[in-house]
Amino acid sequence: MVMRVTQQTLYGSVIRQNNASLAKLMETNNQASTQKRINAPSDDPNGAVQVLGTRTDLSQLTQYQRNIDTAQGWLNQADSTLTSVSTLVTTIKEQAEQAATGTVSQENRGEIASAVRQYFEQLITMANTTYNGQSLFAGQKTGDEAYTMGLGITSNDDAFTDALDDLPAPGYTIKGDSDSTILVQFTDNTTPDQPAFRYTTDGGSTWQTGSYATPPPSADTETLQLGSVSMTLSHAALNSVTPSADTDDTDGTWLWIRPTAYYQGNTNDDVAVTYTGASGVTGTATGTFSGNVQVKITDAPAGGPYTYSYSTDGGSTWVDGNTSGTNADGNPALPVPGGILTLDETLGTPAAGDQFLIRPSTADITIGISPTDSVVVNGVGKDIFGGMYQTTASNASTTSYNTAATFDGSVSGNLFETVGKLVGYLETNNQSGIQECLDALTDSQNQVLVTAASVGAKENRVSSAGTMVTTLTENATTTLSNVEDADLTTLITKLSEQELAYQAVLKSSSMVMNLSLVSYI
Repeated sequence: MVMRVTQQTLYGSVIRQNNASLAKLMETNNQASTQKRINAPSDDPNGAVQVLGTRTDLSQLTQYQRNIDTAQGWLNQADSTLTSVSTLVTTIKEQAEQAATGTVSQENRGEIASAVRQYFEQLITMANTTYNGQSLFAGQKTGDEAYTMGLGITSNDDAFTDALDDLPAPGYTIKGDSDSTILVQFTDNTTPDQPAFRYTTDGGSTWQTGSYATPPPSADTETLQLGSVSMTLSHAALNSVTPSADTDDTDGTWLWIRPTAYYQGNTNDDVAVTYTGASGVTGTATGTFSGNVQVKITDAPAGGPYTYSYSTDGGSTWVDGNTSGTNADGNPALPVPGGILTLDETLGTPAAGDQFLIRPSTADITIGISPTDSVVVNGVGKDIFGGMYQTTASNASTTSYNTAATFDGSVSGNLFETVGKLVGYLETNNQSGIQECLDALTDSQNQVLVTAASVGAKENRVSSAGTMVTTLTENATTTLSNVEDADLTTLITKLSEQELAYQAVLKSSSMVMNLSLVSYI
């Protein structure tokens, strides 16, 4: 069969061949321009999927590298600060050792006191160190200073100190400011709730008779007027004092009102309990909780014990069949993972269906430094430097007061309290008190050094993670290049071949297009 080839067919074929050759040339030219073998998914669908996945991995690794740079900045600044704090504590110890010797005069101790008071203020400045405008040691309250300077109390009377924590008005409140230690001596306790006292602001050279504010601030407290300073104490504390008429500060109850630091950040200690129900019962939780815990009363017979369930995964799964016990005060106690939920039945008794949500506070700032690792970069100042911080009185969830931070149950490692006491003893020429502070300074310095060692270990982790992320980034980049990048040698050869082919097509096409029967008529 003979097929008739028309001029239209001929022209259409020539144009298609030209376009096909030009398209191949342009595709190769585009690859040469971008130096990429895959410029669109259609170039290599399987390769395009691998390229997209690898680019996602590279984006994540780039973010991890930024996180590592941030973590290194935080930790390096913290390391430098803690080292400086330890060095300054060593200087303070040297001053205390000199002042603790019996050959030093009261005037000399006063001079040392002036230096140590300046060192104390420098310590607060160090504890308020920031990185990029964010506080290093204030927990998650990075926009606030970790500490503010204030006044605290030291007492020689253990009975008075214990009574300060008695409910319903625990702790103390001090308003005002003083450039020197105020020494308070109780001289008579015949008047209930208002024992007579006197005070001095110059180390005992001159004394003034103290007075109480009228009216009292509450039914449970009194406010002592001390010149520019006022101090509020509970009746329990005031009624525990032992009067003394002589000037020996080991006889009777004496108070040193001296500098301290108040922690303003948040902690990992607080645990909030939210109640859902209609019975009016309230709850408090104690312990160390790793996350939120939901508790649900499933059976509440009169007088208890109560049956309850708890969930640690937001209510997805529940552990059933638990039975409540009682604490030392006879209140219902419900053990849960991490601690105990204690119920207060003053305003009501639990009913089936009542729920409680235990929410531990968190002060840690955690940064992911690799696909499998993260690091806490900030610090909780009261767990490093101590000082005073606000807490909630046990068995009185609405009563908050300031108390001294403790380390392993002792205030010995509390740096700010120790240095504050030292200032008080130096300014009142109390040699035995100065000697007591020496051992506490060593414990406080050790606490700082333990934290510094932890920060150093984190720096090593971050450095190792940085090495790993760099290696992963290099591997991913190599993989992406192998899949996506063009082989320049092959590409140049291919481009030359296709250019020659296109030129040949154009030449042959021009010859064919010029052929026509009209030319032979």
